[in-house]
Amino acid sequence: MTEFDKDLVSVQEARDLTVQAYEAWKVWSHASQEQVDKVCAAMAEAAYAASERLARLAHEETGYGVVAHKQLKNEFAARGVWNSIKDVRTVGVIHVDVEKKLYEIAWPMGVVAALTPSTNPTSTVIYKILIAVKARDAIVVAPHPSAAKCCYEAASLMAKAAEENGAPHGLVACLQNISLPGTQELMSHKYTALILATGGTPMVRAAHSTGKPAYGVGPGNVPVYVDRSADIEKAARYITASKAFDCSTICATEQSVVADAPIARRLEDLMKQEGAYFVDEMQANLLRKLLFTAEGAMNTATVGKPADTLAAMAGFAIPRGTRILVVRLTKTGKDEPLSREKLTTVLGWYEENGWEAGCERCIELIQFGGRGHSLIIHAKDQNVIMAFGLEKPVFRIAVNTMGTMGAIGVTTGVIPSLTLGAGGVGGSITGDNITVSHLFNVKRLAYETSAPPLAAMIPGEPRVGPSPAEVEAVVRSVVDEILNR
Repeated sequence: MTEFDKDLVSVQEARDLTVQAYEAWKVWSHASQEQVDKVCAAMAEAAYAASERLARLAHEETGYGVVAHKQLKNEFAARGVWNSIKDVRTVGVIHVDVEKKLYEIAWPMGVVAALTPSTNPTSTVIYKILIAVKARDAIVVAPHPSAAKCCYEAASLMAKAAEENGAPHGLVACLQNISLPGTQELMSHKYTALILATGGTPMVRAAHSTGKPAYGVGPGNVPVYVDRSADIEKAARYITASKAFDCSTICATEQSVVADAPIARRLEDLMKQEGAYFVDEMQANLLRKLLFTAEGAMNTATVGKPADTLAAMAGFAIPRGTRILVVRLTKTGKDEPLSREKLTTVLGWYEENGWEAGCERCIELIQFGGRGHSLIIHAKDQNVIMAFGLEKPVFRIAVNTMGTMGAIGVTTGVIPSLTLGAGGVGGSITGDNITVSHLFNVKRLAYETSAPPLAAMIPGEPRVGPSPAEVEAVVRSVVDEILNR
């Protein structure tokens, strides 16, 4: 079979699954809240029970990350996300404002096209299926080609649980034959109502270019500022663990430390105790060449790799037990490749004297590939914390916590989610953590609360034309003028 034939198969599969999902949605859109919650609870439980197996499948297929960490992400996607939305009403009247005599009524979108990444494949599939079905939508998943099998397995076991508990066949589906034309067909199909795209910049741009409503979220170049007022021991422990978590495949992972000068040496020493290895300049140059192409694209062979694997690939030795590689940097932008987002166990390191200078460096990093996404700050000084919250062009500022865990809602009060909006500055329609409320519309039934203005009730004055006598006088004057010439 030629490559062209594979594309045709993929396109046809996308069409078939979308039509099937649409037919299922027409039934599911009339489901009761009790039916919806029963199906979603069953899917969440099935995904949770399979979290370790799915983690192993994802690791084996992609070669990214750590199985135990992927299992934790799967468990979070299944149980953490479900617990956050299980009590949300998504059927019928969901809110009443008695004073305004206003009723809000949930209305499902339809078929959701869900594009998922290779870095967090099964966890993203679990999360997206739960929020879509809870909103009374149907969903068709389009996985990244390098994670097609594990994503299909995750979607299939959830579809099975859904149908066993009363959902119509085809409500949850996943493409098996993956190609760019097939994914484009899914996104642009007449029955696709909404695109939910998580992944790299090209994929997100493709989602926005279809003309369909789309939640598209891409990369995050997340800085972590450590202030002189911080709990330095906690910061060192959290930063190292967060960067090492699943080998830095979560988009909210810390990408560069910005250390306040007075505490920089202490922070460095403590991070070394936690397994951070600070490379020398020769090793840094080897990493620059390994991680990025001359055009600035990341070498995909280095994504989600442990520190010892990266060091071996680059050609240098590191101490046993090293968890992350730290590179001292002084520049930000195209002239410094390692100031980019690094979806692997390499962390940038800057030193700035005072929070104002640290603030400016963080903004530089955010503007260079992380606009709208996230920032982490370790500090006890509330004035410094609030200054960062007010000034940074990002929509998640996690305080004194791990970036990986805080931004997605494991250790903070933000909505649990694996799709993090970057707002208008980052090319997204929202800066929210995407959840069920983003996947249904709200109708408003509004009763009269006050009488209309009197002016609106008065009929307009009729247009008054000339009377017959006035017309006759005008005609006579014109005739007389002609006769007298």
